[in-house]
Amino acid sequence: MKSNLYPLQFQPILKERIWGGEKLKTILNKSITSKITGESWELSTVEGDVSIVAEGELKGKSLMDLIDDMPEEILGTSVYKRFGKQFPLLFKYLDAREDLSIQVHPNDKLAKERHNSFGKTEMWYVMQSDTDARIIVGFKEDSSKEEYLKHLNNKTLVSILDDVKAKSGDVFFLETGTVHAIGAGLVVAEIQQTSDITYRLYDFDRKDAQGNTRELHVDLALDAINYNKVNTQKIYEKKTNVSNLVVDCPYFTTNFIPLENKIEVVKSGETFTVYMCIEGSFEIEYDGFQHSYKKGDTILVPAEIKGFVLSGNASILEIYIS
Repeated sequence: MKSNLYPLQFQPILKERIWGGEKLKTILNKSITSKITGESWELSTVEGDVSIVAEGELKGKSLMDLIDDMPEEILGTSVYKRFGKQFPLLFKYLDAREDLSIQVHPNDKLAKERHNSFGKTEMWYVMQSDTDARIIVGFKEDSSKEEYLKHLNNKTLVSILDDVKAKSGDVFFLETGTVHAIGAGLVVAEIQQTSDITYRLYDFDRKDAQGNTRELHVDLALDAINYNKVNTQKIYEKKTNVSNLVVDCPYFTTNFIPLENKIEVVKSGETFTVYMCIEGSFEIEYDGFQHSYKKGDTILVPAEIKGFVLSGNASILEIYIS
C-alpha cells in the first residue's frame, strides 16, 4: 500500500462511568450527551474499542487496519521490531466527578499468564482540579498482605493508603502493583500500556442505578499488589519551546512542551509520536499539511513523518517509545 500518511486524529471513544461527569464537554469540548461520561479513549486498539480516523484522506479507517497495512510507517522500525503489529499504548482523558474505585493493575508477567495481555504501567497528568481534590497512590508506610487484608475486611483500607493533594500540572507515574484511585474533582490525561486489566479492591460500597454493587477482584489482586511505600509524583522542568522530560520508562517516554511561537521537530523513524494538547492551541506543519489542534485533542504522528513544525501557544504532552 502506498503511504499517504499525515498527522492523524481519531474519533473519541466515550465511556459512561458511575463516577463520571460532564467536564469532558465543558473543559475539553467532547461531544458527550451523558451526565456520567468518565472517559474519552483517544487512541486505542483494545479489542472492541479500536480508534477510527476522524478526518482527511484516511477518514473512517481503523488504527488496526493502518498498522496492518503499514506497520513500520505507522509504528516505527524499533517499535515494530519489539511489538509486531500491536499498538502498545492507550491514551485517555478522564473526568472524575466522584472518586474512582481503589484498584491495582498487574505486571506484564501476571497479565500475560492470566489474561494474555500487557500489564498496565500508567501516568496521569492533572489538567484541572477542584479545591482539595486528591488522589490515592500506594501505602503510607510499608505494609503487608496481612495488614492490607485486615483493613480491607474492616473497611478501613483508606486509612493506610497515601492520600495526596493534586493540582493542575501535577504528574503521577504509577508502576504496576501500585494501589491507586483518582479522587473526585479531577480531569486527567492518562497514558498507559495497552491493557484494560484492572483489579478493583474497594468501591466505597456504592451502587449503580439498578442498585447493584460493582464486582471486586480481591483474590486476583493479592499477588499483584506492591505492599511497599512508593514515590509516584514526578517533578519536571517547564522550559519553553523544548521537550522537558517528565517520565522515561521501558513502556513510554513523556515530555512536556510549553510551546510559544514555533519549534522544528526532527524524528528518527524508529517510533511514532503522540501529542496531547492540554492547554491552548497549536498547529502541525508538514509537507504542505497544516492543521490546528486545541485543548483536549490527541494527535498521532506516524513514524514515517520525520520532520515537521509545531507552532502556536500551547502546553503539550509529547509521547513516544524509546
